[in-house]
Amino acid sequence: MEKRKKLGKSFATLTAILVSIMLQSCHRELIFPTASGRPYEVLVVMDNKLWEAPAGRALFDILDTDVPGLPQSERSFRISHTEPKHFSQAMQIFRNIIQVNIDPTKFSQTRMRFMRNKFAMEQIYLTINSPSEESLREFCIKNRQEVVDFLTRTEMNRLIRRLEKKYSKVTMDLAWSVFNCKLYAPDELKSYKKGDNFFWTSNNTASGMENICMYSYEYEGPETFNKEYILHKRDSVMEINLPGEKEGMYMQTDTLCTVIKPIAVHGRYAMETRGLWFMRNDGMGGPFVSHSRVDAETNRVVVVEGFVYAPEKMKRGLMRRLEGSLYTMQLPEEQYLMELETGVDEEVNENEGKDNQQNKSK
Repeated sequence: MEKRKKLGKSFATLTAILVSIMLQSCHRELIFPTASGRPYEVLVVMDNKLWEAPAGRALFDILDTDVPGLPQSERSFRISHTEPKHFSQAMQIFRNIIQVNIDPTKFSQTRMRFMRNKFAMEQIYLTINSPSEESLREFCIKNRQEVVDFLTRTEMNRLIRRLEKKYSKVTMDLAWSVFNCKLYAPDELKSYKKGDNFFWTSNNTASGMENICMYSYEYEGPETFNKEYILHKRDSVMEINLPGEKEGMYMQTDTLCTVIKPIAVHGRYAMETRGLWFMRNDGMGGPFVSHSRVDAETNRVVVVEGFVYAPEKMKRGLMRRLEGSLYTMQLPEEQYLMELETGVDEEVNENEGKDNQQNKSK
Protein backbone atom coordinates (compact mmCIF):
# COMPACT_ATOMS: atom_id res chain seq x y z
CA MET A 1 0.00 0.00 0.00
CA GLU A 2 2.84 2.34 0.98
CA LYS A 3 4.63 1.55 -2.32
CA ARG A 4 1.48 2.40 -4.28
CA LYS A 5 1.25 5.76 -2.53
CA LYS A 6 4.89 6.53 -3.33
CA LEU A 7 4.44 5.49 -6.96
CA GLY A 8 1.28 7.56 -7.22
CA LYS A 9 3.03 10.56 -5.71
CA SER A 10 6.02 10.16 -8.07
CA PHE A 11 3.72 9.84 -11.06
CA ALA A 12 1.79 12.96 -10.02
CA THR A 13 5.05 14.90 -9.63
CA LEU A 14 6.28 13.77 -13.04
CA THR A 15 2.95 14.69 -14.62
CA ALA A 16 3.08 18.15 -13.02
CA ILE A 17 6.59 18.70 -14.37
CA LEU A 18 5.59 17.65 -17.89
CA VAL A 19 2.48 19.82 -17.82
CA SER A 20 4.56 22.77 -16.58
CA ILE A 21 7.06 22.32 -19.41
CA MET A 22 4.29 22.06 -21.98
CA LEU A 23 2.56 25.18 -20.65
CA GLN A 24 5.83 27.14 -20.70
CA SER A 25 6.41 26.02 -24.28
CA CYS A 26 2.88 27.01 -25.31
CA HIS A 27 3.19 30.29 -23.42
CA ARG A 28 6.41 31.08 -25.26
CA GLU A 29 4.79 30.32 -28.63
CA LEU A 30 1.87 32.58 -27.77
CA ILE A 31 4.24 35.41 -26.88
CA PHE A 32 6.62 34.78 -29.76
CA PRO A 33 5.11 34.85 -33.25
CA THR A 34 6.47 32.70 -36.04
CA ALA A 35 8.96 34.48 -38.28
CA SER A 36 7.45 35.89 -41.47
CA GLY A 37 8.68 36.17 -45.02
CA ARG A 38 9.62 33.87 -47.85
CA PRO A 39 12.75 31.72 -47.95
CA TYR A 40 15.94 33.66 -48.70
CA GLU A 41 14.48 37.04 -47.75
CA VAL A 42 16.91 39.17 -45.72
CA LEU A 43 16.30 42.41 -43.82
CA VAL A 44 19.37 44.60 -43.24
CA VAL A 45 19.19 47.03 -40.30
CA MET A 46 21.67 49.90 -40.61
CA ASP A 47 21.74 53.68 -41.05
CA ASN A 48 20.84 55.02 -44.50
CA LYS A 49 24.11 56.92 -44.75
CA LEU A 50 26.11 53.78 -44.02
CA TRP A 51 23.92 51.68 -46.35
CA GLU A 52 24.79 54.00 -49.25
CA ALA A 53 28.47 54.23 -48.28
CA PRO A 54 31.18 51.83 -49.58
CA ALA A 55 30.77 49.61 -46.49
CA GLY A 56 27.04 49.27 -47.03
CA ARG A 57 27.50 48.67 -50.75
CA ALA A 58 29.99 45.91 -49.94
CA LEU A 59 27.34 44.15 -47.83
CA PHE A 60 24.70 44.71 -50.52
CA ASP A 61 27.01 43.18 -53.14
CA ILE A 62 27.29 40.03 -51.02
CA LEU A 63 23.53 39.61 -50.82
CA ASP A 64 23.10 40.52 -54.49
CA THR A 65 25.36 37.63 -55.58
CA ASP A 66 23.97 35.37 -58.29
CA VAL A 67 23.05 31.79 -57.44
CA PRO A 68 25.72 29.57 -59.03
CA GLY A 69 24.93 26.95 -61.65
CA LEU A 70 21.75 28.46 -63.11
CA PRO A 71 21.21 29.15 -66.83
CA GLN A 72 20.14 32.74 -66.13
CA SER A 73 21.03 35.38 -63.55
CA GLU A 74 19.07 35.04 -60.28
CA ARG A 75 20.14 36.81 -57.10
CA SER A 76 20.86 34.74 -54.02
CA PHE A 77 18.59 36.73 -51.69
CA ARG A 78 15.64 39.10 -51.69
CA ILE A 79 16.99 42.21 -49.94
CA SER A 80 15.14 44.70 -47.72
CA HIS A 81 16.62 47.54 -45.69
CA THR A 82 15.54 49.72 -42.80
CA GLU A 83 17.15 52.17 -40.41
CA PRO A 84 17.45 51.23 -36.71
CA LYS A 85 14.95 53.94 -35.73
CA HIS A 86 12.37 52.36 -38.05
CA PHE A 87 13.07 48.80 -36.90
CA SER A 88 9.59 48.39 -35.45
CA GLN A 89 7.96 45.40 -33.80
CA ALA A 90 6.27 44.55 -37.08
CA MET A 91 9.65 44.32 -38.83
CA GLN A 92 11.28 42.37 -36.02
CA ILE A 93 9.57 39.15 -37.09
CA PHE A 94 11.50 38.91 -40.39
CA ARG A 95 12.88 35.38 -40.84
CA ASN A 96 16.46 36.57 -41.56
CA ILE A 97 17.78 39.82 -40.04
CA ILE A 98 21.26 41.34 -40.35
CA GLN A 99 21.94 44.01 -37.72
CA VAL A 100 25.05 46.14 -38.37
CA ASN A 101 26.61 48.06 -35.48
CA ILE A 102 29.60 50.40 -35.75
CA ASP A 103 31.14 51.66 -32.51
CA PRO A 104 34.90 52.14 -31.96
CA THR A 105 34.37 52.32 -28.19
CA LYS A 106 32.83 48.84 -28.03
CA PHE A 107 34.47 46.87 -30.83
CA SER A 108 38.15 46.45 -31.68
CA GLN A 109 37.59 44.25 -34.75
CA THR A 110 34.76 43.26 -37.04
CA ARG A 111 33.01 40.07 -35.98
CA MET A 112 29.90 38.21 -37.07
CA ARG A 113 27.66 36.20 -34.72
CA PHE A 114 24.09 34.94 -34.82
CA MET A 115 21.19 34.15 -32.52
CA ARG A 116 18.13 31.98 -33.03
CA ASN A 117 14.59 33.11 -32.28
CA LYS A 118 15.46 36.56 -30.93
CA PHE A 119 12.11 38.17 -31.78
CA ALA A 120 10.22 35.28 -33.41
CA MET A 121 10.27 31.51 -33.69
CA GLU A 122 12.26 30.05 -36.60
CA GLN A 123 14.19 33.33 -36.91
CA ILE A 124 17.89 33.91 -37.55
CA TYR A 125 19.32 37.18 -36.21
CA LEU A 126 22.83 37.89 -37.52
CA THR A 127 24.87 40.74 -36.03
CA ILE A 128 27.97 42.28 -37.59
CA ASN A 129 29.81 44.47 -35.08
CA SER A 130 32.64 46.68 -36.32
CA PRO A 131 34.85 49.52 -35.03
CA SER A 132 34.73 51.48 -38.33
CA GLU A 133 33.21 51.69 -41.78
CA GLU A 134 36.51 50.75 -43.41
CA SER A 135 36.88 47.68 -41.19
CA LEU A 136 33.32 46.65 -42.10
CA ARG A 137 34.00 47.11 -45.81
CA GLU A 138 37.17 45.02 -45.64
CA PHE A 139 35.37 42.32 -43.65
CA CYS A 140 32.59 42.08 -46.23
CA ILE A 141 35.08 41.76 -49.08
CA LYS A 142 37.16 39.14 -47.27
CA ASN A 143 34.23 37.09 -45.89
CA ARG A 144 31.89 37.37 -48.85
CA GLN A 145 31.38 33.64 -49.30
CA GLU A 146 31.10 32.99 -45.57
CA VAL A 147 28.08 35.32 -45.31
CA VAL A 148 26.39 33.75 -48.36
CA ASP A 149 27.05 30.23 -47.06
CA PHE A 150 25.71 31.05 -43.59
CA LEU A 151 22.41 32.46 -44.86
CA THR A 152 22.01 29.66 -47.40
CA ARG A 153 22.70 26.95 -44.82
CA THR A 154 20.21 28.38 -42.34
CA GLU A 155 17.50 28.21 -45.02
CA MET A 156 18.60 24.70 -45.95
CA ASN A 157 18.28 23.69 -42.30
CA ARG A 158 14.72 25.02 -42.20
CA LEU A 159 13.94 22.93 -45.28
CA ILE A 160 15.59 19.83 -43.81
CA ARG A 161 13.46 20.11 -40.68
CA ARG A 162 10.33 20.32 -42.83
CA LEU A 163 11.38 17.39 -45.00
CA GLU A 164 11.95 15.22 -41.95
CA LYS A 165 8.24 15.63 -41.12
CA LYS A 166 6.79 15.54 -44.64
CA TYR A 167 8.61 13.73 -47.43
CA SER A 168 8.14 11.51 -50.48
CA LYS A 169 7.57 7.95 -49.29
CA VAL A 170 8.15 6.76 -52.86
CA THR A 171 11.65 8.26 -52.91
CA MET A 172 12.44 7.05 -49.39
CA ASP A 173 11.38 3.49 -50.20
CA LEU A 174 13.44 3.42 -53.39
CA ALA A 175 16.54 4.80 -51.66
CA TRP A 176 16.20 2.16 -48.97
CA SER A 177 15.45 -0.81 -51.22
CA VAL A 178 18.09 -0.04 -53.88
CA PHE A 179 20.92 1.49 -51.83
CA ASN A 180 20.05 0.79 -48.18
CA CYS A 181 20.09 4.58 -47.70
CA LYS A 182 17.61 7.12 -46.42
CA LEU A 183 16.63 10.18 -48.43
CA TYR A 184 14.07 12.86 -47.54
CA ALA A 185 12.76 14.39 -50.78
CA PRO A 186 9.78 16.73 -51.41
CA ASP A 187 6.57 14.74 -51.11
CA GLU A 188 5.40 15.77 -54.60
CA LEU A 189 8.01 13.46 -56.15
CA LYS A 190 5.86 10.37 -56.72
CA SER A 191 6.49 9.29 -60.34
CA TYR A 192 9.48 6.98 -60.59
CA LYS A 193 11.64 4.75 -62.72
CA LYS A 194 13.93 2.03 -61.37
CA GLY A 195 17.03 0.62 -63.06
CA ASP A 196 20.25 -1.26 -62.29
CA ASN A 197 21.75 0.57 -59.27
CA PHE A 198 19.62 3.52 -60.28
CA PHE A 199 16.30 5.20 -59.62
CA TRP A 200 14.62 8.44 -60.66
CA THR A 201 11.67 10.20 -59.04
CA SER A 202 9.82 13.29 -60.24
CA ASN A 203 6.77 15.47 -59.69
CA ASN A 204 6.28 14.90 -63.45
CA THR A 205 4.56 18.23 -64.07
CA ALA A 206 4.50 20.17 -67.32
CA SER A 207 5.51 23.34 -65.46
CA GLY A 208 8.47 23.36 -63.10
CA MET A 209 9.47 19.69 -63.25
CA GLU A 210 11.60 18.66 -60.25
CA ASN A 211 13.61 15.46 -60.33
CA ILE A 212 15.86 13.45 -58.04
CA CYS A 213 17.90 10.43 -59.03
CA MET A 214 20.39 8.14 -57.29
CA TYR A 215 22.97 5.83 -58.77
CA SER A 216 26.16 4.10 -57.70
CA TYR A 217 29.39 2.72 -59.10
CA GLU A 218 32.57 1.14 -57.74
CA TYR A 219 35.00 3.34 -55.80
CA GLU A 220 38.44 3.12 -57.43
CA GLY A 221 40.49 5.44 -55.24
CA PRO A 222 41.07 9.21 -55.16
CA GLU A 223 40.94 9.51 -58.96
CA THR A 224 37.24 8.63 -58.70
CA PHE A 225 36.62 12.18 -57.53
CA ASN A 226 38.06 14.24 -60.37
CA LYS A 227 35.82 16.20 -62.72
CA GLU A 228 36.42 14.13 -65.84
CA TYR A 229 35.66 10.85 -64.06
CA ILE A 230 32.52 12.13 -62.33
CA LEU A 231 31.03 13.63 -65.50
CA HIS A 232 31.88 10.54 -67.56
CA LYS A 233 30.00 8.37 -65.06
CA ARG A 234 27.07 10.79 -64.99
CA ASP A 235 26.72 10.86 -68.77
CA SER A 236 26.97 7.06 -69.00
CA VAL A 237 24.28 6.50 -66.36
CA MET A 238 21.90 9.13 -67.74
CA GLU A 239 22.20 7.92 -71.34
CA ILE A 240 21.15 4.43 -70.27
CA ASN A 241 18.45 5.32 -67.76
CA LEU A 242 16.94 8.62 -68.95
CA PRO A 243 16.64 8.51 -72.75
CA GLY A 244 14.51 11.01 -74.66
CA GLU A 245 11.26 10.38 -76.49
CA LYS A 246 12.98 9.41 -79.74
CA GLU A 247 16.01 7.31 -80.57
CA GLY A 248 19.25 9.26 -80.29
CA MET A 249 17.91 11.55 -77.55
CA TYR A 250 19.58 11.27 -74.14
CA MET A 251 20.74 13.47 -71.28
CA GLN A 252 24.25 14.88 -71.26
CA THR A 253 26.28 17.31 -69.16
CA ASP A 254 27.41 20.72 -70.38
CA THR A 255 31.01 20.24 -69.22
CA LEU A 256 31.99 23.88 -69.81
CA CYS A 257 29.30 25.10 -67.40
CA THR A 258 29.94 22.53 -64.66
CA VAL A 259 32.00 23.01 -61.49
CA ILE A 260 32.96 20.46 -58.85
CA LYS A 261 34.23 21.13 -55.33
CA PRO A 262 34.73 19.13 -52.12
CA ILE A 263 32.18 19.67 -49.34
CA ALA A 264 31.27 18.06 -46.02
CA VAL A 265 28.00 16.15 -45.55
CA HIS A 266 27.27 14.83 -42.05
CA GLY A 267 30.90 15.67 -41.24
CA ARG A 268 32.25 13.45 -44.04
CA TYR A 269 33.93 14.10 -47.36
CA ALA A 270 31.73 14.50 -50.42
CA MET A 271 32.07 16.01 -53.88
CA GLU A 272 29.52 18.55 -55.08
CA THR A 273 28.91 18.85 -58.82
CA ARG A 274 26.89 21.81 -60.05
CA GLY A 275 26.08 22.87 -63.58
CA LEU A 276 23.82 22.47 -66.61
CA TRP A 277 22.39 19.46 -68.43
CA PHE A 278 20.84 19.20 -71.89
CA MET A 279 19.05 16.57 -73.93
CA ARG A 280 21.09 15.50 -76.94
CA ASN A 281 19.16 16.04 -80.22
CA ASP A 282 16.37 17.80 -78.32
CA GLY A 283 15.69 21.26 -76.90
CA MET A 284 15.36 20.33 -73.23
CA GLY A 285 17.84 21.42 -70.59
CA GLY A 286 18.31 23.00 -67.18
CA PRO A 287 20.42 23.10 -64.00
CA PHE A 288 21.49 20.22 -61.77
CA VAL A 289 23.43 19.66 -58.54
CA SER A 290 24.73 16.38 -57.14
CA HIS A 291 26.60 14.93 -54.17
CA SER A 292 28.99 12.02 -54.66
CA ARG A 293 29.82 10.10 -51.49
CA VAL A 294 31.64 6.87 -50.62
CA ASP A 295 29.70 4.06 -48.95
CA ALA A 296 32.48 2.38 -46.98
CA GLU A 297 30.43 -0.75 -46.33
CA THR A 298 30.10 -1.59 -50.03
CA ASN A 299 33.14 0.34 -51.39
CA ARG A 300 30.89 2.16 -53.84
CA VAL A 301 30.31 5.78 -54.74
CA VAL A 302 26.67 6.74 -54.18
CA VAL A 303 25.49 9.78 -56.13
CA VAL A 304 22.31 11.67 -55.34
CA GLU A 305 21.28 14.39 -57.80
CA GLY A 306 18.56 16.97 -58.22
CA PHE A 307 17.76 18.52 -61.58
CA VAL A 308 15.08 20.82 -62.92
CA TYR A 309 13.30 21.42 -66.23
CA ALA A 310 11.41 24.70 -66.05
CA PRO A 311 12.05 26.81 -69.16
CA GLU A 312 9.26 29.25 -68.32
CA LYS A 313 10.22 29.77 -64.65
CA MET A 314 12.90 31.15 -62.39
CA LYS A 315 14.78 28.17 -61.00
CA ARG A 316 16.40 29.34 -57.77
CA GLY A 317 13.63 28.12 -55.46
CA LEU A 318 13.17 24.80 -57.27
CA MET A 319 16.87 24.00 -57.22
CA ARG A 320 17.35 24.96 -53.59
CA ARG A 321 14.49 22.69 -52.55
CA LEU A 322 16.19 19.79 -54.28
CA GLU A 323 19.65 20.72 -53.02
CA GLY A 324 18.36 20.70 -49.44
CA SER A 325 17.13 17.16 -50.04
CA LEU A 326 20.61 16.01 -51.07
CA TYR A 327 21.95 16.85 -47.61
CA THR A 328 19.43 14.48 -46.01
CA MET A 329 20.86 11.36 -47.65
CA GLN A 330 22.08 8.94 -45.00
CA LEU A 331 24.46 6.17 -45.97
CA PRO A 332 24.01 2.78 -44.25
CA GLU A 333 26.43 3.69 -41.43
CA GLU A 334 24.64 7.01 -40.79
CA GLN A 335 21.47 6.57 -38.79
CA TYR A 336 20.63 10.16 -38.03
CA LEU A 337 19.60 13.35 -39.80
CA MET A 338 21.99 16.25 -39.23
CA GLU A 339 21.58 19.91 -39.97
CA LEU A 340 24.30 21.80 -41.79
CA GLU A 341 27.03 23.57 -39.81
CA THR A 342 26.51 27.31 -40.25
CA GLY A 343 30.18 28.25 -39.88
CA VAL A 344 29.34 31.28 -37.70
CA ASP A 345 29.59 31.63 -33.90
CA GLU A 346 26.21 31.40 -32.17
CA GLU A 347 25.08 33.58 -29.28
CA VAL A 348 22.80 32.21 -26.58
CA ASN A 349 19.33 33.71 -26.71
CA GLU A 350 18.70 34.96 -23.17
CA ASN A 351 14.96 34.26 -23.44
CA GLU A 352 15.54 30.66 -24.46
CA GLY A 353 18.28 30.32 -21.86
CA LYS A 354 15.89 31.33 -19.08
CA ASP A 355 13.28 28.83 -20.28
CA ASN A 356 15.86 26.04 -20.36
CA GLN A 357 17.23 26.96 -16.94
CA GLN A 358 13.75 26.94 -15.41
CA ASN A 359 13.08 23.53 -16.89
CA LYS A 360 16.37 22.16 -15.53
CA SER A 361 15.74 23.53 -12.05
CA LYS A 362 12.45 21.68 -11.91
